[in-house]
Amino acid sequence: MSVNSHLVSLGSDLVLSTEEKSIISTSINTLSTRLSAYFGTGITSKLQFGSSIRGTILPRKADSKSDIDYMIVFDTSEGQKKPQTYLDRLKRFAESKYQTSEISQSSPTIVLSLNHIRFELVPAIYNYDYQIPSPASSWSEWTSTDPTATNDALQNKNKTENYQIKPLVRLFKYWNASKGHPFRSFELEQYVVGKYFWSCSALKDYFYDLWSGFDCTYDTAQYIKDMVASAKEHARKAKEHEENDMPVSAESEIKKIVPAL
Repeated sequence: MSVNSHLVSLGSDLVLSTEEKSIISTSINTLSTRLSAYFGTGITSKLQFGSSIRGTILPRKADSKSDIDYMIVFDTSEGQKKPQTYLDRLKRFAESKYQTSEISQSSPTIVLSLNHIRFELVPAIYNYDYQIPSPASSWSEWTSTDPTATNDALQNKNKTENYQIKPLVRLFKYWNASKGHPFRSFELEQYVVGKYFWSCSALKDYFYDLWSGFDCTYDTAQYIKDMVASAKEHARKAKEHEENDMPVSAESEIKKIVPAL
């Protein structure tokens, strides 16, 4: 097996199985029905967003923290509440309708575990645009968001780059998960979408180019810098081995970054 065949095979293994997709679909349909019955006109819309829509979500076998983002838009016609008010409402809903499930708040979401899949319930309001609760570190209570903008950007990038971007993102996120999530998955997707790839055609070209250009910021923790430096060095060695017609050694180096599942 070559470096490219390993990456292509692994990228394919990192796609959700038909069974997982079916379980997620069933859970979302049930969730949607229960939300409507519980809140009635108190919510105006519901939508799935994030990596599960973009096709870059990892299966649980590759990332135990893989989750489904689900936005619940609350009606504000009688006055807008604080974010925690809506979070509390979602938590009471989850505790009422999913009594045997694991439920917790992970600001700014309510995490609901269903059939070994994590759902992040995100409260939102609509005021000219969608707004979700801001992180605790922010000075404002609400943050504007476009739940479909990244989808469009990723789809366009994937089409432009020989349909290699989605598998590349999954490989990048798999490395991140294997290292304990030193980076937010969404930030890695944004990095790949925003990166210019030079003279790439095969998946291995994109993988090499990704690591050659990926750098930490000055204030990144040293242990994370060490992880990145290690991956970059393995990628450099793999490319060098390939250039020297040493495919076995090249594949060995690549597997130190993203081993087979």
